[in-house]
Amino acid sequence: MGIVAGRLKELHHRPTFVFAPGGDGLLRGSGRSIPGFHLRDALDLMSKREPGLLLRFGGHAAASGCSIAADGFERFAAAFEAVAAQWLSPELLARQLEVDGELEAEWFDVEVASLLQEQVWGQGFAPPVFASDIEVVQQSQFGNGHLRARVRTPGQRGSALRELVAWNRSEFLPERSRVAWRLEANTWQGRSSARMVLEALEQA
Repeated sequence: MGIVAGRLKELHHRPTFVFAPGGDGLLRGSGRSIPGFHLRDALDLMSKREPGLLLRFGGHAAASGCSIAADGFERFAAAFEAVAAQWLSPELLARQLEVDGELEAEWFDVEVASLLQEQVWGQGFAPPVFASDIEVVQQSQFGNGHLRARVRTPGQRGSALRELVAWNRSEFLPERSRVAWRLEANTWQGRSSARMVLEALEQA
């Protein structure tokens, strides 16, 4: 549920809760939020406005969970939307992505990627996101609606081909574009390499 909530949150840039039936006859929910909307505080306010709605809840600003009665979904949705309408401004609902600029070619390697992945990132302490102009040399779809490409970053000295993956994207990339991306270490058949993971695309 948390994975689905996270993907919906990324797709729509809205605080999201996903529910599924629990073994005890209750509905169990998992939520993910956007910057500026404290999910656990929202649940706390809902519990005060709607006594008895939340049987259990907990979490933090970016991710929370709760349990409600099997017939409580509509009541939860209305209470959640009421808090969202009160707290969310047009500025918060506008998707914004802060980037850390270019990553020099010398730092594009498995060691740096692994070091970044070992850190604990969260709301208010986001993982670094880099920006680059790219030229697509080859691209193809794989899995269930994902994209893999071989790209060149012309602005970098000694620019070699890099692998770029775009999760949940089936549309091909333009031949030239500016992208925001994360550095990731990928291991396949015992071999590790660094790759770019697409965060956002701005067509050139």
